[in-house]
Amino acid sequence: MTIMSHWQAMALAAALSALPLASAAAQDGRRVTVTGEISDTWCTVSGLMFAKGTAHHQCAVWCALGGIPVSIRDAKGELYLILKIGDDEDSAANPRIARMATHEVAVDGELLERDGVKYLLVDRIADDKGVITMTHEEYGIQPFGN
Repeated sequence: MTIMSHWQAMALAAALSALPLASAAAQDGRRVTVTGEISDTWCTVSGLMFAKGTAHHQCAVWCALGGIPVSIRDAKGELYLILKIGDDEDSAANPRIARMATHEVAVDGELLERDGVKYLLVDRIADDKGVITMTHEEYGIQPFGN
């Protein structure tokens, strides 16, 4: 065995030995219903765009279509990163999620948590109230406002 193939064999063995752990960790999720506003994770986490609802709508659409992960921000400010909706194959730049930017929704799915991050595998959208937070007066239109 050459040195390179030896390292490749060791990497493959390590990857294969981790598979049972990965599948066991994925089964640790629990069924939840989460209600909140669909928002792009970058603006929410960075604080770059502090607005909600209509004041942040166009930016949230651009970020979602640009591949920024989308989350649900609940009333307490907790973020739930959406990994998948239903049987959609795309998680990033997903037009279905982008169309729901800044909508208040209730979703049913599986919650997975790792290293303080909450991830959602959404089975169904139980309720979509549309954009209900109208904040132009307070924030202006982001990113061009106040």
